[in-house]
Amino acid sequence: QVQLVESGGGLVQAGGSLRLSCVASGGTFGSYAMGWFRRAPGKEREFVAAISWSGSSSVYADFAKGRFTISRDNAKNTVYLQMHSLTTEDTAAYYCARRQGSRADPNPRGPYDYWGQGTQVTVSS
Repeated sequence: QVQLVESGGGLVQAGGSLRLSCVASGGTFGSYAMGWFRRAPGKEREFVAAISWSGSSSVYADFAKGRFTISRDNAKNTVYLQMHSLTTEDTAAYYCARRQGSRADPNPRGPYDYWGQGTQVTVSS
C-alpha cells in the first residue's frame, strides 16, 4: 500500500514562488521515478515534471522549463517541486505520482500507478 501526501500549496501573487512537497510511504521510494502533475479548473490533467529514481535526471513540460525545479530526497521519502515566477495560468491542483516500474525512466506519459490527493496552488493577479 503506497500513499503519497502533497503539501505546500497555497495562495501566492503572480511573480511569486512556492515549494511543494510530496511524502511517500508504504513502498521502496528510492527505486521509483516520481512525477508532478496538475489539473486546472475546467481542464484535463497535465504533466509538469518528473525525476528519476536516483535524482540524476529529470524532465519538464515546456511551460515549466526555467521556472520549476523537481528534486528529491530519498532519505526522507520526499519529492519536491520548486516553482518560481508563478502566473495565474499556474493555478491548479498539483499532484505527485509514482512512476510504474522499479527504476523506470521519468517519462511524462507514464504510466504512473499511485497518486496523491493533491495540493491547491492559487496564483492571484
